[in-house]
Amino acid sequence: MTISLIAAMAQNRIIGHDRPDGRPDLPWHLPDDFAYFKQKTSGHAIIMGRKSLDALGKPLPKRTNIVITRNPDFWVDGVLVVNTLEAALEAARQAEASHEQPELFVIGGAEIYALALPIADRIYLTEVHRAYKGNASFPEFDKTVWHEISRHPHPADERHEAAFDFVVYERES
Repeated sequence: MTISLIAAMAQNRIIGHDRPDGRPDLPWHLPDDFAYFKQKTSGHAIIMGRKSLDALGKPLPKRTNIVITRNPDFWVDGVLVVNTLEAALEAARQAEASHEQPELFVIGGAEIYALALPIADRIYLTEVHRAYKGNASFPEFDKTVWHEISRHPHPADERHEAAFDFVVYERES
């Protein structure tokens, strides 16, 4: 099974900020990045922290939603709730067992990315060419351990406030 991280990250490594109501959110609006995320993750298991689910507002359709939380009373209809990354990986493996080329996606937030990075096989990273204010960052990763296998630039335009690249990294064997 391929363990993949998927994220969008600003030049200064920011991946999120808190809205005035305290809920986490992305600091940008990039519709083509949303479409890329949906295309990559649909039909697969996704692993996230509770704050990421809060930011989404609801479980994502056409995916097995797995949430890691320390709260033993947390429950949301349509979500598998676990309290460790290991339990999340096992639930994802069971969900992905029917796929010919199983791949699960870790979709955030910062703590969950940091936990999963040491065991990840692939990173789908939208590199946003602008710095943003925020309070959540993508973890540093050693680019001598990761090989860039593709990069597709996307310019800023009337729908996208910043230019960005869709980049895929794979762990060196």
